[in-house]
Amino acid sequence: MKIYNTLTKKKEEFIPLEEGKVRMYVCGPTVYNYIHIGNARPMIVFDSLRRYLEYKGYEVNFVSNFTDVDDKIIKKAIEEGVSANEISERYIKEFRTDAEGLNVLPATYNPKATEEIDGMVDMISTLIEKGHAYEKNGTVYFRTRSFEEYGKLSKKNIDELEAGSRIAVSEEKEDPMDFVLWKPKKEGEPYWTSPWSDGRPGWHIECSVMSKKYLGEQIDIHAGGEDLVFPHHENEIAQSEACNGKQFAKYWMHNAFLNIDNKKMSKSQDNFFTVREISEKYSLQVLRFFMLSAHYRSPINFNADLMEASKNGLDRILTATYNLEHLLEAAASNEITQAETQIIAEIDELNEKFDAAMEDDLNTADAISAIFEIVKVANSKVSSDNSKELIRNVLDRILKLSDILGIKAEKEEGLLDEEIEQLIQDRQNARKNKDFAKSDEIRNLLLEKGIILEDTREGVRWKRA
Repeated sequence: MKIYNTLTKKKEEFIPLEEGKVRMYVCGPTVYNYIHIGNARPMIVFDSLRRYLEYKGYEVNFVSNFTDVDDKIIKKAIEEGVSANEISERYIKEFRTDAEGLNVLPATYNPKATEEIDGMVDMISTLIEKGHAYEKNGTVYFRTRSFEEYGKLSKKNIDELEAGSRIAVSEEKEDPMDFVLWKPKKEGEPYWTSPWSDGRPGWHIECSVMSKKYLGEQIDIHAGGEDLVFPHHENEIAQSEACNGKQFAKYWMHNAFLNIDNKKMSKSQDNFFTVREISEKYSLQVLRFFMLSAHYRSPINFNADLMEASKNGLDRILTATYNLEHLLEAAASNEITQAETQIIAEIDELNEKFDAAMEDDLNTADAISAIFEIVKVANSKVSSDNSKELIRNVLDRILKLSDILGIKAEKEEGLLDEEIEQLIQDRQNARKNKDFAKSDEIRNLLLEKGIILEDTREGVRWKRA
């Protein structure tokens, strides 16, 4: 498998540090609100990478953290008159609900920043001892120029960086580029005891400590959105490598931004959507399908038309598996014929096409195209006249490849016949009462459930789509 490594700016053959095992860290959310659809992209992308690696036989230790102490969390807690812990626990729970809806596998570990403070104090102490950090009035700063390779991920020259662009400026700092590892408490904030002051850690130190604890001093893949390249991931490298004296992560992967109607998502632009809001209109499987329909390193544009196209694309796959399941029940023969072996050979080639796409820097867009080609074969060449073995082979292949992408390729349990008949009767009553809005509402509900109504001279007939 080849992976585009942000560190080297080229595709590289993926060779894990330990044969058969992958150590992978993906930066998680700051839990002060519902996650937005921009947060969902790295969740979906790197969950798909994990699934593919497991499909290829690797044992994947997948770590994604919760930042559960932060200015935004504290601000929301003050506004609501509750503790910061209550806010973070509430939105960790909501995160898990959304992650389940997106069919994102639970991480091997989901460490919380507040539960790893001791490790952060230890790493900061080591950095001070090695001359990479210093304390001023209870605040500890990382001495950025002490790490000679600073800027190697973002390709930024430390001398050309403008102080203040994304770097907090302070008169206490030895250098404007130095960043905070520990800061003293403010009135009303949660805090922890340290050798330097009662306070809390800076943001960047969290991931360095949690990655080291749960994955070791060196990891295979570190991933996240491209907005994290600088300064967060750059600072992680500096901290971890200055502390441990080893390369931190072998491969760095970053997904591109998500735009809304070709504009940057922003609350001020009134184009900010949470995953929960999208779930009110679309199945989150549609959102996942949409996210994987473009290469992860390409910007992706979110709008209603593209979501409808994704819904239709997903429906093509769902309808194919639904039909194959019914063909399987109707098929009489169990023995595969010579002609059917040719169809299976065709499916094998398309399976290889899927694998090749995923091996080429996680090209999920081309992988989905391979699944569509298998669906086309199923629709055009498989019928109830075929053997159960062929039908089962094609069905299993679509289900398996879809599952690697985290796409549930089986239709949800539909309405029972008696429920459909009752809804049709309710619709007829609504029409008699000239309640056409109610009549249309029921018809649309049935259509969403895959039930098509036909008004004939003999009455209303229905069929499953």
